Amino acid sequence: MRSRITPRLIELTYEAALKSFWRKSALRKFLRSSNISDRFLSTWNEESKREFLDRLFGELLKSDKGKQVLLQMSRNLSEQATFPDLRNWEDSDQKISQAHKSVQDLKAYLKSQEMVINGNKEKEEVKKKAREMKINYQRSETDLMKLQDRLESLIQIVGTQKGGYEFQDWFYDLLDFFDVDNRRPYNSKGRQIDGSITIYSTTYLVELKFTKYQADATDIDSLRAKVEDKIDNTMGIFVSISGFSEVAIKEASGRRGLLLLLDNRHIYLCLRGVIGFKDLLLRVSRHASQTGQAYLEISKFDV
Repeated sequence: MRSRITPRLIELTYEAALKSFWRKSALRKFLRSSNISDRFLSTWNEESKREFLDRLFGELLKSDKGKQVLLQMSRNLSEQATFPDLRNWEDSDQKISQAHKSVQDLKAYLKSQEMVINGNKEKEEVKKKAREMKINYQRSETDLMKLQDRLESLIQIVGTQKGGYEFQDWFYDLLDFFDVDNRRPYNSKGRQIDGSITIYSTTYLVELKFTKYQADATDIDSLRAKVEDKIDNTMGIFVSISGFSEVAIKEASGRRGLLLLLDNRHIYLCLRGVIGFKDLLLRVSRHASQTGQAYLEISKFDV
């Protein structure tokens, strides 16, 4: 199969690589089989999958040899029929569906590109355009700018049932962007859980509030009851788009420090690229451990 580097091919290859492998180890194994050197792979330490792929694609596009490796990677991805790394997750069906779609889109594009090249006699022009081509792609649905635009559109329907459900989907898309392990909403012992996040050995139950008014003490009590019903190493994260009353913050704080509180200002720190969601949560958690306070003003962030 003959192919050429285009911005669209880069975008499709990037998305297929990102969505076909959830674990870093699985993605690393695939990249090694696609002739990415062990020397370069050894530089991957704390970066997320997305950050590493950004850096990898930038390096590959600097040389003709790198572009050939990128083409081989796109072909390898397009040949996938199963996605073993996406099995046995709570949302495996969704992950596999997204991966299958990204692979099919890449496969269709490679096929259409081959048809064009086979009928194109101006090979020198193709080579010239390939040499002049620079990285010019945008991340698709989980791009930070698009996430911010989506949230600002949702603000128009804050306080509605529709807005609440759409904010729920939006929040977990944000977590996926930052490679945070998560489980979307589920039911446990008759209680509706808005989802969960796992960072290192701690699982955080999520409570989302997308209303025009602040969360109050009764909202805090509801989340605390869900958390206290679980095993150790379980905490709660309350995300209220309109913030919290003083009574709610006081109720969430204190001796055991089971709850962390986030509002729209914390979310916008992530959307502006100031801090990743995982680091944001760890910063608030550290503050809670040191002071007993569940809420940390963004003016006090050392970022």
